[in-house]
Amino acid sequence: MTPQVKAFFDKDTFTVSYVVSDPETKKCAIVDSVLDFAPNSGRTSTKSADEIIAFIEEAGLTVDWILETHVHADHMSAAPYLKEKLGGALAIGTNITVVQDVFGKAFNAGTDFQRDGSQFDHLFNDGDSFKVGNIEARALHTPGHTPACMTYIIGDAGFVGDTLFMPDYGTARCDFPGGSAETLYASVQKIFALPDETRLFMCHDYKAPGRDTYAWETTVGEEKTKNVHIHEGISAAEFAEMRNKRDATLDMPRLILPSVQVNMRAGDMPPAEDNGIRYLKLPINLF
Repeated sequence: MTPQVKAFFDKDTFTVSYVVSDPETKKCAIVDSVLDFAPNSGRTSTKSADEIIAFIEEAGLTVDWILETHVHADHMSAAPYLKEKLGGALAIGTNITVVQDVFGKAFNAGTDFQRDGSQFDHLFNDGDSFKVGNIEARALHTPGHTPACMTYIIGDAGFVGDTLFMPDYGTARCDFPGGSAETLYASVQKIFALPDETRLFMCHDYKAPGRDTYAWETTVGEEKTKNVHIHEGISAAEFAEMRNKRDATLDMPRLILPSVQVNMRAGDMPPAEDNGIRYLKLPINLF
């Protein structure tokens, strides 16, 4: 079955969020939402999330799911705000516990920070089935960029998070804690095993050299034949050598330190301190 997909592009973080809906039942899922954040002032805004809310309300949709493909390192999630306004079950992959353990220690979050994924309503295992309205959906564990990365297959549409980019841009970096180029290669093969006509929707686009417009939709067939990093015929060893060499040249994302602290908490801010103010930590020389 073919869901309707509405994309929302946040140019500040180059992130694409999606509303995926069943036209028959008017039920929908929200994928990879954005909470606007100004690092120079520490102020947040719900402008991007409000655009999603306005669309859902105007279309008369009901939210079944608020899905996170992974703990994002380049933007904060607006999931708690969207859940408060629209309802729906907030979900991520079960390996969120691995990410919480690593970054809970890195940010010295203390024993009050639960590392069992309980901040989320539902944790998906590899291959789990679910529905968006009457549309059959499936969660695929596709680690490599992070240990908890998931791809959500909803009808004929796949939402790959950062695992893949548009064919002319390539693949995700693998140098975050728990990342692995070899693991990413195996994860991409799971996506390539889907029917060639499966629509794939990216979480980001940065406009590859020579391309003038942003793009975020392609197909399995196009990725298999045209992806500049991992098309058919590229071996696991060749890919890993390329990916590791490339990752060694990359700087950390601009918002990684605030984003991970929030997103490992399912989009909630750290608890307020005794003066009533919430703080995000800035660890020195963490990366």
